[in-house]
Amino acid sequence: MAGNDNAGFRGIGPYLYYEDAAAALEWLAEAFGFTEVARYADEGGIVREAEMRAGDAPVSLHGADPGYWAEQGVPGPVGHMCIVYVDNVDAQWERIRAAGVNGVAPEDKPYGARIAMVTDPGGHQWTFWQHLSDTVELDEGWSEIKAERPGL
Repeated sequence: MAGNDNAGFRGIGPYLYYEDAAAALEWLAEAFGFTEVARYADEGGIVREAEMRAGDAPVSLHGADPGYWAEQGVPGPVGHMCIVYVDNVDAQWERIRAAGVNGVAPEDKPYGARIAMVTDPGGHQWTFWQHLSDTVELDEGWSEIKAERPGL
């Protein structure tokens, strides 16, 4: 894409498929406070690609037409979950609720996080994650297994 130099893109960012990418851009901006960077429309004015930012993290969208997955030989999108790391999950939840969006309210988890979960209009699950500690409380019978990886 013209002008795309990858500046500021670090780590992993989600690439999400929507039937209506334009509506998804508006929803993500209003409900989550993401910032639109660019949108790319086809000759009919339909948004086919878009870029947003969640803080410093990139979020890419693809406006797939109804035949897109069939053309790829795939029955439909593959499931996933997007995690957005935030400093204050309760403040993010207030923004989400102010936009009229429902989901799973913030709660502390035994893996050292406070999370809230929302499903967007495209069916994508978003988890807003606030780090609380490095301590993980394992369920009975569970164990932590660390692979030996040189240099890590």
